[in-house]
Amino acid sequence: MVWQGQGGTREGGGRKGVATTTRCAQRPVCAESHRAEASRQEEGCGAAKPQGFMESACGPEELGWALAWAMAAPRIEAVIREKHRMGECPVWEEETGQLVYVDINARTVCRWNPLSGEVQTVGLRDPVGCVALRRKGSYVVASGTCLGLLDWETQQVQWVARLDQDKPHNRFNDGKVDPAGRFVAGTMPEASAPGVWEPGQGSLYTLCADHSVVRQLDQLGIPNGLDWSLDHRTFYHVDSLDYAVRVYDYDVQTGSLANPRLLCQLEPAQGMPDGLCLDTMGTLWVACIDGGRVIRVDPETGTQLCTLEMPVSRVTSCCFGGPDYSDLYVTSAADGLSLEQLSREPQAGHVFKVTGLGVRGLASRPFTG
Repeated sequence: MVWQGQGGTREGGGRKGVATTTRCAQRPVCAESHRAEASRQEEGCGAAKPQGFMESACGPEELGWALAWAMAAPRIEAVIREKHRMGECPVWEEETGQLVYVDINARTVCRWNPLSGEVQTVGLRDPVGCVALRRKGSYVVASGTCLGLLDWETQQVQWVARLDQDKPHNRFNDGKVDPAGRFVAGTMPEASAPGVWEPGQGSLYTLCADHSVVRQLDQLGIPNGLDWSLDHRTFYHVDSLDYAVRVYDYDVQTGSLANPRLLCQLEPAQGMPDGLCLDTMGTLWVACIDGGRVIRVDPETGTQLCTLEMPVSRVTSCCFGGPDYSDLYVTSAADGLSLEQLSREPQAGHVFKVTGLGVRGLASRPFTG
């Protein structure tokens, strides 16, 4: 099947970005690390921290990270100053030096050129959950309950699979390419009322290079952010409805999952965990929607190492990019906010660039199909 997309070009404009700082989290949220954390906190951290920092776990490794952040003095800037309804799934395209992302509710795939400031769009028929790289000028997309290959120049999509046909209220959500070049994406139910989703309706699928599809997991709440460990042997996955980040053993040869276990459980007050990415140290950066933050999580213990406070509440996802992958791009959403909230958050829906973190990320992998 080939559907014609609706293209467009727009210029970013509006309110300038604002500077802010990070803070180290006061405590981890994972039960298995509470006892060790309490012992560390009794000893205390004597290091002075700049405004915006708070006390954290004070083991040597965590203290080193905290001091590195203090010296780095991160800065946040709104680089795409447009009210995206539900900006999501940012991916840095190294070959073109552009940021690719989606606006789920606007049903568009977007591509931003940081040199010109231009944002190009391709519109699709259904909500677009995610996008990933393919070969130059083309991408793999998940829209509605379909997976397809988007040609940017012609704005056409070759649809290769349709899933969850027995669940008419489902749609694809987040997705990413695995270390072997497969595209992995999850489906979720649409909300039946604001903030209400039927549990157990989501699944996680793998699209292989030959366009065959394998369902890896089912009975999920809201499958969301995902990534793989540096050695490719561990899969990290968010279920937003459970406020949980889980880990699985990963077989990179087959793409199969085993041995699920909880890495990190967030409190509702922290916001729902949403999209995530890894840095070159293997630590996770998790966006928290309705929490206004991105948290950095230890991949072994689930300890929240530090928190990056954002100027908007509906933070949706993040990825590293830029020439040396030292910039963290963070997407956000305007949908779901009241008029009063929107007046308090004029940058809601913007895409932000965070610099000065003192860490680097990893290049996105292309789908091989």
